[in-house]
Amino acid sequence: NMLPYSPSHGAVALPVELDLTEIKFQFSQKARVLNSINTNFLGITSFRLWGAYTQQSSWQAFNHGNSSPFRETIYEPELILTMSTNNRYGLKLINLGYAHQSNGRNTELSRSWNRIYLQGGWESGTLSALVRGWWRIPETADQDDNPDMEDYTGRGEVTLRWAPLDGSQTVGLTLRNNLSPEQNHGFMQLDWATPVKLNQSAKLHIQLTSGYGETLVDYNFRQTTLGIGVSFRDW
Repeated sequence: NMLPYSPSHGAVALPVELDLTEIKFQFSQKARVLNSINTNFLGITSFRLWGAYTQQSSWQAFNHGNSSPFRETIYEPELILTMSTNNRYGLKLINLGYAHQSNGRNTELSRSWNRIYLQGGWESGTLSALVRGWWRIPETADQDDNPDMEDYTGRGEVTLRWAPLDGSQTVGLTLRNNLSPEQNHGFMQLDWATPVKLNQSAKLHIQLTSGYGETLVDYNFRQTTLGIGVSFRDW
C-alpha cells in the first residue's frame, strides 16, 4: 500500500517504493503478575493475573535500493485476568483483558487504539476454540489517529485450532469481523505448522491472510498475503 490513509491524517504518499516481498516476524511473551487465587464461584476455580507483550514487524529486507527499511512495527502490551474452570473439556477459561496497540509513530502514519475485551476458551480433545469480543476505549478527536478502526479491524474474532495428540502438526484459523450488515469488513488468517528437524524446537510454518488489519498502518486497506517460515512455539 503506497498511499496509507486515515480520516485524521488523510492520505500519505510514502517516500520510497515498497517491495511486494518482505520478512514478517513476531515475538510474544506472557508472565504471571499475581499468583493464582483459588475460589469456587459460579464454576470458576481460580483467578490469575498476567502481563503480556507482543511485537510484530514487517521488514523490507530485500529492498536494498531503499536501505531495507522496516515498513511497520506493532507494539501490544496487555493485562489479562484469567478465570479458570478446571474443566477437562468444554469451557476452560474466561479472560478479561486490557490491550494497547500502537505502531509507535508520531506523524501522519501514527496508528493506535486501546480496548477492553472478554474472551472464552473451549477445548475438546484435539480441538480448541477462543472467542473474543472487545470494546474500544474512546479518545478525543484531536488524539484519535484512526477513529474508524473498529469498522475495519472488527469488533470480535474467533480462533479455531486443531492439534493431533502425536504433535505432527497444528492448524489454526482466525476469523475477525466488524459485525456490520451494511459495510461488512473482515479478516481471515490460516496457519499450518509441522515440526522440522531443528532439534524439534522449530516448526515449518505456512500462513495465509486476507482482509483488513494485517498491519496497523494499513488497517483500512484490503490485502492478501502468503508466507512461509519458522515458528518456535505453538501460537
